Amino acid sequence: MMEIYSANPTSQQKLANTPANTSVAYTTSNTSRVCPWLAPLAYLLGRHFLLPLFFGRITIIGQENIPKTGPVILAPTHRARWDALLVPYATIACEAKKDLRFMVTSSECKGLQGWFVRRLGGFPVDPKHPSITTLRHGVELLQQKKTLVIFPEGGIYRDGQVHPLKPGIARLALSAESSQPDLGIKIVPISINYSQTYPNWGTDAIIHIGPAIKVADYNNGCIKQNAKCLTSDLAKVLQQLNHQESEIASHTFAEIPNS
Repeated sequence: MMEIYSANPTSQQKLANTPANTSVAYTTSNTSRVCPWLAPLAYLLGRHFLLPLFFGRITIIGQENIPKTGPVILAPTHRARWDALLVPYATIACEAKKDLRFMVTSSECKGLQGWFVRRLGGFPVDPKHPSITTLRHGVELLQQKKTLVIFPEGGIYRDGQVHPLKPGIARLALSAESSQPDLGIKIVPISINYSQTYPNWGTDAIIHIGPAIKVADYNNGCIKQNAKCLTSDLAKVLQQLNHQESEIASHTFAEIPNS
């Protein structure tokens, strides 16, 4: 559903140099909200009807790693469009994570689909040329201790491998962390795997949630170098989760036939 942006250098520099107390004006296209009646209904139908009926078995590992309080960035691998539904499914048990916000591509905020996306916490970003207001809105959400979902690989990759991560997620997290003392942003790596390359009816899914990474541990010195270290460490954790998940999947998917 959502593609992580790869911020251009100009936007990244402006964002990094924005003082913490600067008042930022947001246009309507760069705000987000969660509809108080539609979101709970959508989560209810998805959790108890759509996902259980579509998938053969959904296995969630490491749910205890989800922070109970924000601000949090959920960073899942991207294997299929279903990922955007499975992430809330795996984290919604935590009451603090019911107000999820998603960065989505601009094209997904159009028409009927866009109507739903915007009311379920989505807000648009141009992957090639992200605006400074969009990036600042992401910072604002984290300052408000919201939970932001960003797919760090960018596109969907179906080969089961963790691909190079985009630098935007680390730069956004570090910019927000440096804007307020003791903000305490955490990035939660999540690996998603399916028993079939293109999930269809009866496909099994495994969601492996890793330990949260504290952004404050990287908030010193040069933001560019810190972002590289944070991106590298996030990639290593995702690769470890993906490897462990693949071993689990090789046994689980072999033992459990699709419905």
